Amino acid sequence: MSKYDRDDIIRMAEEEDVEFIRLQFTDIFGMLKNVAITSSQLKKALDNRCMFDGSAIEGFVRIDESDMYLHPDLDTFEIFPWRPQQGKVARLICDVYNPDGTEFEGSPRSVLKRAVKKAESMGYVFHVGPECEFFLFHTDEEGRPTTNTHERAGYFDVSPIDLAENVRRDIVLNLEDMGFEIEASHHELAPGQHEIDLQYTEALQAADNIMTFKMAAKTIAKRHGLHATFMPKPKEGVNGSGMHINMSLSDREGRNLFAGEKGGTDLSPLAYSFMAGILRHMKAMTILTNPLVNSYKRLVPGYDAPTYIAWSPTSNRSSLLRIPSPRGENTRIELRCPDPAMNPYLALAACLYAGLDGIEQKMELPAGIEGNLFSMGEKERKALGLQQIPRTLGEAIDAASECSFMKEVLGSHIYTKYLDAKKKEWREFRSQVTDWEVSQYLYKY
Repeated sequence: MSKYDRDDIIRMAEEEDVEFIRLQFTDIFGMLKNVAITSSQLKKALDNRCMFDGSAIEGFVRIDESDMYLHPDLDTFEIFPWRPQQGKVARLICDVYNPDGTEFEGSPRSVLKRAVKKAESMGYVFHVGPECEFFLFHTDEEGRPTTNTHERAGYFDVSPIDLAENVRRDIVLNLEDMGFEIEASHHELAPGQHEIDLQYTEALQAADNIMTFKMAAKTIAKRHGLHATFMPKPKEGVNGSGMHINMSLSDREGRNLFAGEKGGTDLSPLAYSFMAGILRHMKAMTILTNPLVNSYKRLVPGYDAPTYIAWSPTSNRSSLLRIPSPRGENTRIELRCPDPAMNPYLALAACLYAGLDGIEQKMELPAGIEGNLFSMGEKERKALGLQQIPRTLGEAIDAASECSFMKEVLGSHIYTKYLDAKKKEWREFRSQVTDWEVSQYLYKY
């Protein structure tokens, strides 16, 4: 059931003195795009008549098939609270359509909508709660981002040690003005690192919320003279930033289907099959959950990020999948490898498709792993049959290549365009001569 109709949007824009409306969408790499229109063009936009050049968006279409249309999702109408209060600025998140009125297969939001529709056909509603980590760094004299920070705060530290407490507060308050429910915000492990946890909600709204959160965090940080970055590992020697994804399925009446029948620590058989599907497809999915060369600098031992494909029946944070303590209607699973560079529409679609495949195929979950995986020796891990997450973008590309599951998730258009772009990124990285190589080898050889 929609919150708003066409008349609601027109009325709210008039009552709130909205002068500009940003029509937003996301490219296949998770970059937010938009075109701004004035309020005089709002009715045209609501009639789905706003057009743009799809050939100018990387991964979309060729120049000879460039006309594309933006169809606003009316329920995403929000006014930006950080913009002027006279002549306000609002946004509508849009789906991308072809001129013939069909949904564009290269739109990431459409990929997630297809996954959600499949879940609904099986009687399930997919719920997601993201934990968003990021760094706040200083900018230089010309306003360009650096990796410098004056603070030395750590996990859960408070002001005055945590120098960015007011920045986080400003981000949270602005998001709440937009209707967000923020579950928690705090300083993270590394100096300059922060986390804001978003409300647990249905998957499409969760993905929209992640994109809006990243935009808001960057905008508010800039107003404080800082740069917010969602680069997974901007500094060596400290923890990188993750985007832990909490997930569950409910039925149409809202009952949590992951909860065990006896109300104890166990999960339902459905939850175990869902987890088995994620573990089965994790190697191929990693190119979506961890999409950059830099992503794999975070997925190394010793920095609180998973490196092995395993699950834990407890709240063990060294495993790829863990089961947080709350049970009953709050039962959920947490996937710990994703990072904030991911395209949330594609990554959440992959998680959902994988879990549903586990349910459809009645996959059996392997034995859970107790204890700290980071401290286990190689012999012990080998005896347990543990497999590693891809260690580089190159390994992730290999895992996703010629993978029928990934083709099903993404569709042939995005699958081909995305892999081609990632192969190019990996080739360019491999051809670079780094400062580390020069310092290690120049004087020796």
